Amino acid sequence: MHFISSVVIKKMSTRITPILFSLLLLAALGVTQLAYAGGIALGSTRVIYPQGDKQVSLPIINSSSNNVFLIQSWVANADGDRSADFVVTPPLFVIQPGKENLLRIMYVGPSLPTDRESVFYLNSKAIPSVNKSKLAANSLQIATQSVIKLFIRPKHLPVASVDAPAMLRCQRADDRLTIVNPSPYYVSLVDIHVGGQKLANSMVPPKSEITLQGGVGQVTFQSINDFGATTPLQTCLSH
Repeated sequence: MHFISSVVIKKMSTRITPILFSLLLLAALGVTQLAYAGGIALGSTRVIYPQGDKQVSLPIINSSSNNVFLIQSWVANADGDRSADFVVTPPLFVIQPGKENLLRIMYVGPSLPTDRESVFYLNSKAIPSVNKSKLAANSLQIATQSVIKLFIRPKHLPVASVDAPAMLRCQRADDRLTIVNPSPYYVSLVDIHVGGQKLANSMVPPKSEITLQGGVGQVTFQSINDFGATTPLQTCLSH
């Protein structure tokens, strides 16, 4: 069995394993979403790590009926550099067709703020296997890589994460839009509109603010909740 870099996005198999069935059921109910890449599915589009817990787990599912993948996983910081503050096990493993495995993620770094979330990024690369006979056929394959947000969340924060988007406040000055987040949570914004102008998706850090180039008019947005689902459209109130 050989693993090389590849560019193929495989069609999902219809085989339903126990973990995959549970995740798809939750998705049908609108409470979770999966992150797919080349036949490999991560069990969520984000990871919430309760601060102080020993570890969190994330399912990885091979939905292909005939492809074997080599999975390599690691955690990066906000700058994209691999972080030594996490241990991911197993960091490298082979997953057979129709099978699932659990990634265990452990934070082993220094103390983090206890009044707000901290964000990191879980990377998972899927490298497909190829037969020796196909290597001579000039076939090119490329590994696919999923990157999802990993939030380390302190316990007993004063507000619930579901209330954070409604706490955002907006202020316009000329063609600039400032979004202030007084909550202790990161808020991921999508479908941001100022008047008739659509702005790029953004994430507002906790107890902080971001400034975007925006137009004139009412500010509306949707956000992504803890389960990866998009929330209903909201209007951002002014200061």
